[in-house]
Amino acid sequence: MPVLVITGTGTEIGKTVVTAAVAATALAAGRSVAVLKAAQTGVGPDEPGDAREVARLAGPVTAAEVARYPEPLAPGTAARRAGRAPVRPAEVAEAADKLATEHDLVLVEGAGGLLVRFDADGGTLADVAALLGAPVLLVTAAGLGTLNTTELTARELRSRGLELPGAVIGSWPGAPDLAARCNLADLPEVTGAPLLGAVPAGAGALPPAAFRSTAPGWLAPRLDGTWDAAAFGAREAP
Repeated sequence: MPVLVITGTGTEIGKTVVTAAVAATALAAGRSVAVLKAAQTGVGPDEPGDAREVARLAGPVTAAEVARYPEPLAPGTAARRAGRAPVRPAEVAEAADKLATEHDLVLVEGAGGLLVRFDADGGTLADVAALLGAPVLLVTAAGLGTLNTTELTARELRSRGLELPGAVIGSWPGAPDLAARCNLADLPEVTGAPLLGAVPAGAGALPPAAFRSTAPGWLAPRLDGTWDAAAFGAREAP
């Protein structure tokens, strides 16, 4: 798995923190890691973006972006409003391929959900994954409403012939409600793929040293971690 694409079911569900956890866990396993943000929106020229936030939390990763735009909008819209060239899926794939020649693992983080448009031609992160032949890790929410968006995304991945190794809950609450606890069993059913982790709510606010030391416990062995889905589910079951 030299390249792993990371997408979500929407915005603000923890993609960047999950990306950082995957990066930190891979680093702890002795792998070299690069993080590539396909299109960074909503930040100025000198402001830190998501790739730099991953590096802050995870440690010594190579952080890169293909493009950035100032307004917090979908990449295609942000590029048009800024009067700048849009990012194209082929550019992202080319950048990831280059990083993969120099690193054991390249994490390609999208913007928003899987089908958020990069350009006027309708290019998306799904097209990037197809060009790379890379699996797509799905970050999802914990609570009520997540089953629909998660299943829709999983179906879209499969309709395109893309591999879905599993899903990670991007923000597991300290006091989960009934819906969140039931979703531990329901999410694998609607996706047809295993849960590969659950990142605690607020993990991104941890000091970097604490984040790095605890991240492997949030992710399953397929992602180099020690998280046990069955034990977690038994502990949190309704």
